[in-house]
Amino acid sequence: MNSAILPGFNAPRFRGHVSTWLHRKRAIKAKHAQHRRAIGRRQGRGPAQQALLALEAGAEDLLAGDPNLSALRRLLYRLRALSCSVDLCGTGVIGSLRARCRRCGARRGIARVAGAVAGEIQAWIDRETIARLVAALRRPDGGGADAARVLLGELEARLLSVGRFDPRLQRALLQHGVFSAVEAKLRDPDVGDGCAAAVLALVRFNKDVFVGPFLMGPAVGALVASASDSPAPLRALNGLLAAIRSPLVDELHARGELPRLVALLCAPDPRVRTLALEFALRVGYYGRKEVVDALLAEGLVKRLLCLQRSDDLGGSLADADDSYCSLEEKPDAKGVSLLACLLGWRCEDDGAAALASERPFASAVARFAVQVEVGEGLSPREKREAKLEILRRAREAAVPPAEEATVLAEVLWGATS
Repeated sequence: MNSAILPGFNAPRFRGHVSTWLHRKRAIKAKHAQHRRAIGRRQGRGPAQQALLALEAGAEDLLAGDPNLSALRRLLYRLRALSCSVDLCGTGVIGSLRARCRRCGARRGIARVAGAVAGEIQAWIDRETIARLVAALRRPDGGGADAARVLLGELEARLLSVGRFDPRLQRALLQHGVFSAVEAKLRDPDVGDGCAAAVLALVRFNKDVFVGPFLMGPAVGALVASASDSPAPLRALNGLLAAIRSPLVDELHARGELPRLVALLCAPDPRVRTLALEFALRVGYYGRKEVVDALLAEGLVKRLLCLQRSDDLGGSLADADDSYCSLEEKPDAKGVSLLACLLGWRCEDDGAAALASERPFASAVARFAVQVEVGEGLSPREKREAKLEILRRAREAAVPPAEEATVLAEVLWGATS
């Protein structure tokens, strides 16, 4: 194409206009691509990171008033800086590898900072929950019972969900005096059940700190005194006995609380009787000779026989029928399942274990004898003497000859197997 064909046509000027148009088109495309990459980075942050960045934007107004949140503010500022460094990393061809390395390092830093932020937020939630709980429990008019029950449930769930020791949670518990506040309300009918569960959760959370105040304070007597009114205190005592073991048994014996606990085997509420039987079995396992003798002197064997005579909840584990254990397929399954139940094992395939869950008082005397036989508190000679004493008292308490023969056979077979 030349000016001879198209008069007035200027080829150099035309090429200049085309070059300018192409340059502008490339610049527009590059700008659009950069904008799309920026949007992609913001969308790739995820909802959690975006929420933390939004919290950082309002940190001056939300977090400035609490000096305990200064660490959280610093972490949020660090998170904003790392997020900006990810957005500003270049993506050119020459520096692509270096930019990717920088982005990977910044993202790892974001993950670490986000974990630290989550820990600080959880620590703040713990402080607020504990402070509100103590305030509700110490309210003189008792008007905070409803709020206290809710907060006690939250504290128990938090303590049970801790996978490993949390020093910040421990510090908050000690600073606000949670244990003393909960201990003072154990006999309160409105919040006593929640306080009992909270005491158990505190001891399980840190036995090194809370076992001493529990054993030396009024909590032991308060739990025993309120055990006849509700199953929750006795359930907490069972959990505490499993956690503390022999020291709690010795403390109960020294305070003279064992007769009151043995008397709960005759409580009108079957739930209390079931928990009292579990408690007696645990005491027989961990107790020393003086403790076992004290239980037997309080008529424990006679009370256990009364529980066995219950038509719906008692009986003998040896009477498991074919619906619980297919004896035709396994000739020795009856004896194995009986031994498993006497030892307190829990197997899904044991028919007698299923029977014991529906009849908790079955073979109560034999189960106590086995716990004493395999327990930790007696020497071999003391175990033999305790077994003979249990047999003697069972003969005295059994009325029909058939009942006497069944109980003696269960005690002898279960204790020697």
